Amino acid sequence: MASDRSKLGFYLLLAPLLLWLVLLIILPHIGLFFVSISEKVGVRQYETGLGNYAVFFNEPLYWRTFARTAIMSISTTALTLILGFPIAYYIAKMTRGRTKTTLFLMCLIPFWVSELVRTFGWMILLRETGIVSNALQYLGLTAGPVEFLYNDAAIMVGLVYTSILFMIVPLVTTLDSLDDSMIEAGYDLGGTGVSILREIIIPHAMPGIVSGCIVVFMLSLGNYLTPILLGGKDSLWFTGLIYTQFITRFNWELGSAFGFLLLALSSGIVFVGLKLSRQTLSETMGR
Repeated sequence: MASDRSKLGFYLLLAPLLLWLVLLIILPHIGLFFVSISEKVGVRQYETGLGNYAVFFNEPLYWRTFARTAIMSISTTALTLILGFPIAYYIAKMTRGRTKTTLFLMCLIPFWVSELVRTFGWMILLRETGIVSNALQYLGLTAGPVEFLYNDAAIMVGLVYTSILFMIVPLVTTLDSLDDSMIEAGYDLGGTGVSILREIIIPHAMPGIVSGCIVVFMLSLGNYLTPILLGGKDSLWFTGLIYTQFITRFNWELGSAFGFLLLALSSGIVFVGLKLSRQTLSETMGR
């Protein structure tokens, strides 16, 4: 009897999660899939086919933007890891007590405001009449105003800034569980800083590295606001094409096909990343 009650309680607790997954994720994706394989042949007349996917592969602008988005998202993930790992290591292993809490809080503070406000902050800094341009002119480093916006570098800065917290948090969690005595033993056995990093620290932090890379890559790949604002109308980001098909051209069929192609890309790259790192999804999310 007690076992039946515990099972009932478990299912009741699980019900909201399952309801959320089914109603807000699974069913909408099923609906979008059927829309993506619908070809409009007349007024409210549709046929089932793969014509929308063929449009993507036959139009160079679409697949080049698709590839560009993937490459820049991977580059953003790599750069975020390079910048975030030293920060996470310093917070987890080099600080204690109130200092650790303060540094971790400083990483969180920028995310207390919306992404829109943070992106506009970068626009104020990087625009032609912004703080950076005026500072360079004041120091005599440039003869006139310099426009730092509306290019790939500005997009990368915005994406890294937007997603770096999601790299730092899992890394701090995994590195904090690393016993300091293992690092000390590595030095006692004649190891160098590089060898200890390669043989002890990185293997231990691998679940955090993989989970952070997955989250950052997903956020960068699906980001719409930052690339459009910092890259301008010609930023050529794939989510911008999806928005155009849905909102501007009212072509839900092609927009749905683009959405599923983006989903396939993200799933494929995550799968390859897990295989290369020799991690499983359960191990990555379990740490």
